[in-house]
Amino acid sequence: MYEYITGSLEEITPTDAIVEACGVGYDLLISLSTFSKLQNDRGKAVKIYTYHLVREDDESLFGFADKAERAVFVQLISVSGVGPGSARMILSAMTADEVKEAVLTGDVNKFKAVKGIGLKTAQRVIIDLKDKIGKGGGEIPFETATAVSPVRDEALGALTMLGFAKPAVEKTLDKLLKEKSDYTVEELIKRALKMM
Repeated sequence: MYEYITGSLEEITPTDAIVEACGVGYDLLISLSTFSKLQNDRGKAVKIYTYHLVREDDESLFGFADKAERAVFVQLISVSGVGPGSARMILSAMTADEVKEAVLTGDVNKFKAVKGIGLKTAQRVIIDLKDKIGKGGGEIPFETATAVSPVRDEALGALTMLGFAKPAVEKTLDKLLKEKSDYTVEELIKRALKMM
């Protein structure tokens, strides 16, 4: 798992950023929110947080200007029916804070206004994520302690490749990590297999 990439921002468009680090050009898929924060940094050193998505037929590297946006992206793709493309569209239409606010207030119309998001998907996003958002004042933090954990992500990838359903795996891993947060990948997979 890649946590972030630091290097020179060689190219940037509203959908992609190319960062050169140690002689390698990384093509990162980005949202409009990240684009607006980085568009004036072309040719400068930048630090972009990443999410590495590996599937049977695809491998993509998503880039985010900050950890908060990445955390929201990870939460969005955990919702059944919301893929990385839809999550990126949502984060292009709204900032991370606006997504959190829309979830907390149950604003279905905010999500429906995003291209490709219908009523059922909008409702599912709100229902699935409402419990995962802290309800403190001011900053509305997503629970991200395990959401962007490399150990959790590796275990999730391994267990889904073994044929277990992603929602069930996520629920099991989150339960285990709440009890003990310092599992190794192997320990976490073994414990999860016993529970599934």
